[in-house]
Amino acid sequence: MKSYTTRVLIVALNYAPELTGIGKYVGEMTEWLAARDVSLRVITAPPYYPAWRTQAAYRHNWYSSESLSGAKVYRCPIYVPRRPRGLSRILHVLSFALSSLPVLLWQALAWRPTIIFVVEPPLSAAPSAWLAAKLCGARSWLHIQDFEIDAAFALGLLKSGPLRRVILAAEGWVMRRFDYVSSISDSMRAKIKSKGVRDASSVTYPNWVDVKLIRPAERLNALRCELGIAPETRVALYSGNMGEKQGLEVILDVARHFVNDTDVLFLLCGDGVVRERISRAAASLPNVRMIPLQPLARLNELLNLADLHLLPQRAAMEDLVLPSKLAAMLASGQPVVATARPDSDVARCASVGGLIAPPGDTVAFEAAIRRLLADEILRRQLGATGRAFALANWEREAVMRRTFAQVPVLATAAGLTAAGLTTEAEPEFTESVELVHADEQAVGR
Repeated sequence: MKSYTTRVLIVALNYAPELTGIGKYVGEMTEWLAARDVSLRVITAPPYYPAWRTQAAYRHNWYSSESLSGAKVYRCPIYVPRRPRGLSRILHVLSFALSSLPVLLWQALAWRPTIIFVVEPPLSAAPSAWLAAKLCGARSWLHIQDFEIDAAFALGLLKSGPLRRVILAAEGWVMRRFDYVSSISDSMRAKIKSKGVRDASSVTYPNWVDVKLIRPAERLNALRCELGIAPETRVALYSGNMGEKQGLEVILDVARHFVNDTDVLFLLCGDGVVRERISRAAASLPNVRMIPLQPLARLNELLNLADLHLLPQRAAMEDLVLPSKLAAMLASGQPVVATARPDSDVARCASVGGLIAPPGDTVAFEAAIRRLLADEILRRQLGATGRAFALANWEREAVMRRTFAQVPVLATAAGLTAAGLTTEAEPEFTESVELVHADEQAVGR
C-alpha cells in the first residue's frame, strides 16, 4: 500500500458532485492535490446546492462514505430548509457543525492529518476544526469563500445591534486561532486582516477557471439551436446561483424596457432560493426565458451562445464576496455588464472585460447593455481583454501553485518551490493566446 507523508482533512459543507459554487471548487482542489500524492479525506454534507434540495441518490442516507474526486468522503446529515431565511439558515449551518463533529474528532485522532482545511461558510464548523487540529497536532487552515456573518447583517437576515458586536468579536477571535486564513480576493484578504489576523497568516486563494474548457467559441452552437434561439436574436445571459445576494430583480426591470426590442432575449440559467420568485415575476415578460442549470460539459456552449453576460449584485455584498462566475464569463471571451462600485474587486476585474453600472441603478444598467448590444466591435474588444485577464489571473494550475507554495508542508508535497513554481513545465496556452490575438485583430479590421 502506498505511504503518504502529507494528509489533508477537508471540512466543507459543499463538495462534489455539486456543479456550482463552493462544492465545485473544493472538489477540483481535492483532485489537484490527489494528483500530487497528497492523501485526502473530506467531511461534508449530502449534495443539495444550488437547488436547496438533497440530490435523490443521497436522500435516504444518514451517515455514509464514498470515494470521490480523489478523496475518501464522509457525508454527514444536515437540515436543508426549502426556503432558507434567517433562523432556518442558521439551523442549516448549525446542523452540519453538530453532525460533522464526531466524524471530525474521529478522523483527527485516528488518521492524524497534517493539515485540517475548513471552508467558510459555515463559520460554525471552524471552532471544532481548530480544536481537532490542536488535538492531533495538525496545522489549521480556514478558507473564506463568503463572509457569511457580515453578509447576513447586510441582507437583513440578522438584525444589527449589540448582538452584531458580540458575533463579530467571536468571529474575529476564531479567525485569529488558525495558522492560515485565506480568501478569494485582495479586498477580502484585507477584510481578514481588519479582523485582527496577522499578515503572515493570511493568504489570497482566488477561485479559478479551466481556461481550456471555457474558451471563446462559436455563438451559433448546438445548445443555442436546441433552445430554439434564432441566429439574429441577441442574448443577454445570466448563469449561476439565484439567491438574495444577486439582486436579479434588476434584470427583470431592465427587460421590461426591452419588450419592444424583439431581437433581444434575456436568458436566465440556474437555480437557487429566489428562482421561483423570479420565475413568477418574469412570467409576463416575453423577452425573458429561464432554463435549468446546465451540466459542466455544456457550460462553454452556454457561455458562448450569449452576446453579453450579466452580473448583478447587491451593493452590500461587494466587499464580502467575489462572484466565481465572473472568471468563467471573462474566460469565455464574451463581454460582461456588472453592477458594482468603482473601488470594488468586482469592478476592478469586470471592467477589464466589460462595462460597470452602480448597484441598483436600473437606468445605468440598461444603458450599458444597450451600448454593448449596439457595438459589436466593442463587444469583441472587451471579450478579448477579458479573456486575457482570465488567463493571467485565474488559470487553475497557476492559482494552485501560487497558493500552495505559501504553505510549506503542501509546497513540499506538491513539488513547489517557495517562489510558487513547480518542478513540472508551465502549462501551454498557445492556442488560447492565439484566440485572443485573433479577436484583437478582428477589432482592428
